[in-house]
Amino acid sequence: MESKSSTPVSIKFSDVLLVFEFTSAGMRREHRAYICANTGKIYFSSDATDGENELPDDLETSDAYISVPHKNDLDLGRDLVFSFVRQELPEKWDAVRAMFRKRGAYGRFKDLLHSQGVLEKWYEFEASATGEALRAWCEDVGIQLVDPPSSAPAG
Repeated sequence: MESKSSTPVSIKFSDVLLVFEFTSAGMRREHRAYICANTGKIYFSSDATDGENELPDDLETSDAYISVPHKNDLDLGRDLVFSFVRQELPEKWDAVRAMFRKRGAYGRFKDLLHSQGVLEKWYEFEASATGEALRAWCEDVGIQLVDPPSSAPAG
Protein backbone atom coordinates (compact mmCIF):
# COMPACT_ATOMS: atom_id res chain seq x y z
CA MET A 1 0.00 0.00 0.00
CA GLU A 2 1.50 3.28 -1.05
CA SER A 3 -0.71 6.27 -0.69
CA LYS A 4 0.06 9.92 -0.80
CA SER A 5 -1.51 11.57 2.21
CA SER A 6 -2.90 15.09 1.92
CA THR A 7 -0.76 16.26 4.85
CA PRO A 8 2.72 14.78 4.59
CA VAL A 9 3.86 12.82 7.60
CA SER A 10 7.22 14.06 8.91
CA ILE A 11 9.99 11.55 9.53
CA LYS A 12 13.74 11.77 9.99
CA PHE A 13 15.74 10.64 6.96
CA SER A 14 17.85 8.46 9.28
CA ASP A 15 14.67 6.59 10.33
CA VAL A 16 13.60 6.09 6.71
CA LEU A 17 17.10 4.85 5.88
CA LEU A 18 17.03 2.44 8.83
CA VAL A 19 13.73 0.85 7.80
CA PHE A 20 14.84 0.76 4.16
CA GLU A 21 17.98 -1.13 5.17
CA PHE A 22 15.81 -3.54 7.17
CA THR A 23 13.55 -4.29 4.19
CA SER A 24 16.60 -4.65 1.93
CA ALA A 25 18.53 -6.99 4.26
CA GLY A 26 17.06 -10.10 2.68
CA MET A 27 15.10 -11.18 -0.34
CA ARG A 28 12.12 -9.09 -1.44
CA ARG A 29 9.20 -9.44 1.00
CA GLU A 30 11.33 -11.40 3.51
CA HIS A 31 11.48 -8.31 5.73
CA ARG A 32 8.76 -5.68 5.54
CA ALA A 33 8.29 -2.27 7.09
CA TYR A 34 5.37 0.13 7.02
CA ILE A 35 5.07 3.77 7.94
CA CYS A 36 1.76 5.07 9.21
CA ALA A 37 0.93 8.04 7.00
CA ASN A 38 -1.02 9.66 9.83
CA THR A 39 1.39 9.27 12.75
CA GLY A 40 4.79 8.35 11.29
CA LYS A 41 4.90 5.23 13.48
CA ILE A 42 6.96 2.47 11.90
CA TYR A 43 5.94 -1.18 11.93
CA PHE A 44 8.27 -4.08 11.16
CA SER A 45 7.50 -7.59 10.01
CA SER A 46 9.85 -10.41 9.06
CA ASP A 47 9.52 -14.00 8.00
CA ALA A 48 12.30 -14.72 10.50
CA THR A 49 10.35 -13.49 13.56
CA ASP A 50 7.13 -15.51 13.23
CA GLY A 51 4.86 -12.58 14.03
CA GLU A 52 6.59 -11.46 17.21
CA ASN A 53 5.82 -7.82 16.41
CA GLU A 54 2.33 -6.47 16.88
CA LEU A 55 0.98 -5.09 13.64
CA PRO A 56 -2.20 -3.07 13.18
CA ASP A 57 -5.23 -5.15 12.23
CA ASP A 58 -5.93 -2.93 9.23
CA LEU A 59 -2.36 -2.95 7.87
CA GLU A 60 -3.28 -4.80 4.67
CA THR A 61 -6.60 -3.05 4.08
CA SER A 62 -6.02 0.59 5.02
CA ASP A 63 -4.43 3.31 2.90
CA ALA A 64 -2.95 4.72 6.12
CA TYR A 65 0.21 2.61 5.82
CA ILE A 66 3.03 3.13 3.39
CA SER A 67 5.01 0.04 2.49
CA VAL A 68 8.75 0.71 2.58
CA PRO A 69 10.40 -0.53 -0.62
CA HIS A 70 13.18 -3.08 -1.00
CA LYS A 71 16.40 -1.84 -2.63
CA ASN A 72 15.53 -3.70 -5.83
CA ASP A 73 12.25 -1.77 -6.04
CA LEU A 74 14.32 1.41 -6.35
CA ASP A 75 16.88 -0.09 -8.78
CA LEU A 76 19.54 -0.13 -6.05
CA GLY A 77 20.53 -3.78 -6.34
CA ARG A 78 22.15 -5.32 -9.40
CA ASP A 79 21.17 -2.35 -11.57
CA LEU A 80 23.27 -0.09 -9.36
CA VAL A 81 26.20 -2.50 -9.50
CA PHE A 82 26.15 -2.46 -13.28
CA SER A 83 25.84 1.33 -13.41
CA PHE A 84 28.96 1.56 -11.28
CA VAL A 85 30.86 -1.00 -13.35
CA ARG A 86 29.88 0.78 -16.58
CA GLN A 87 31.20 4.04 -15.15
CA GLU A 88 34.30 2.92 -13.22
CA LEU A 89 35.39 -0.51 -14.47
CA PRO A 90 34.04 -1.05 -17.98
CA GLU A 91 36.84 -3.52 -18.71
CA LYS A 92 35.47 -5.77 -15.92
CA TRP A 93 31.90 -5.83 -17.29
CA ASP A 94 31.97 -9.47 -18.42
CA ALA A 95 33.63 -10.64 -15.19
CA VAL A 96 31.02 -8.88 -13.06
CA ARG A 97 28.15 -10.25 -15.17
CA ALA A 98 29.57 -13.74 -14.62
CA MET A 99 29.77 -13.11 -10.85
CA PHE A 100 26.11 -12.17 -10.68
CA ARG A 101 24.99 -15.42 -12.25
CA LYS A 102 25.85 -17.26 -9.02
CA ARG A 103 25.16 -16.97 -5.30
CA GLY A 104 27.58 -14.86 -3.27
CA ALA A 105 27.98 -12.30 -6.02
CA TYR A 106 28.14 -9.24 -3.77
CA GLY A 107 31.03 -10.65 -1.76
CA ARG A 108 32.98 -11.45 -4.92
CA PHE A 109 32.08 -8.05 -6.36
CA LYS A 110 33.42 -6.26 -3.28
CA ASP A 111 36.59 -8.37 -3.41
CA LEU A 112 37.05 -7.27 -7.02
CA LEU A 113 36.46 -3.63 -6.10
CA HIS A 114 39.02 -3.91 -3.30
CA SER A 115 41.59 -5.45 -5.63
CA GLN A 116 40.99 -2.62 -8.13
CA GLY A 117 41.28 0.06 -5.42
CA VAL A 118 37.73 1.37 -5.89
CA LEU A 119 35.85 -0.12 -2.93
CA GLU A 120 35.49 3.23 -1.15
CA LYS A 121 34.36 4.81 -4.41
CA TRP A 122 31.65 2.12 -4.63
CA TYR A 123 30.47 2.86 -1.10
CA GLU A 124 30.21 6.57 -1.93
CA PHE A 125 28.38 5.80 -5.20
CA GLU A 126 25.98 3.44 -3.41
CA ALA A 127 25.32 5.91 -0.56
CA SER A 128 24.64 8.76 -2.98
CA ALA A 129 22.29 6.70 -5.14
CA THR A 130 20.47 5.36 -2.07
CA GLY A 131 19.99 8.84 -0.64
CA GLU A 132 18.69 10.22 -3.94
CA ALA A 133 16.32 7.28 -4.48
CA LEU A 134 14.95 7.40 -0.93
CA ARG A 135 14.39 11.16 -1.05
CA ALA A 136 12.52 10.78 -4.36
CA TRP A 137 10.47 7.89 -2.97
CA CYS A 138 9.56 9.89 0.15
CA GLU A 139 8.38 12.77 -1.99
CA ASP A 140 6.34 10.42 -4.19
CA VAL A 141 4.51 8.83 -1.25
CA GLY A 142 4.01 11.99 0.79
CA ILE A 143 6.68 11.68 3.45
CA GLN A 144 8.28 14.93 4.51
CA LEU A 145 11.88 14.53 5.66
CA VAL A 146 12.64 16.61 8.75
CA ASP A 147 16.41 16.34 8.76
CA PRO A 148 18.97 16.42 5.99
CA PRO A 149 20.17 13.01 4.88
CA SER A 150 23.52 11.83 6.08
CA SER A 151 25.45 9.47 3.91
CA ALA A 152 24.19 5.91 3.84
CA PRO A 153 26.36 3.50 5.76
CA ALA A 154 28.94 1.59 3.82
CA GLY A 155 27.83 -1.98 3.83
